[in-house]
Amino acid sequence: AAGAAGSGPVDGKAVYEKTCQVCHATGVAAAPKYGDKAAWQARIKQGEDTLYGNALKGLRGMPAKGGAPDLADAQVKAAVDYLVAAAK
Repeated sequence: AAGAAGSGPVDGKAVYEKTCQVCHATGVAAAPKYGDKAAWQARIKQGEDTLYGNALKGLRGMPAKGGAPDLADAQVKAAVDYLVAAAK
C-alpha cells in the first residue's frame, strides 16, 4: 500500500489507514480518536514538534511510529498532519 514502506510516498491518509487507524479509529489505549476535536485540542496546543516527537518516539503505550518502524519520519509526520487536520 502507498505510504506503508519507508521508500513509499508521503501520504498521511494512506499511512493513517494502514497503521494509525488501528488505535485512533476506536480510541484503543486512550488514543485520541480521529476527528475528535475535544480529545485533540490540548495536544494540538502543544505544537507540531511535540506531536511529531510523540508519534516518532512513542508515548504512553503507543509504540514508536505506531509500531511500524519501516515508516520514514516524513510519513509519520504526514499521518500526524492528517489526524490534526481532521480535528480542527
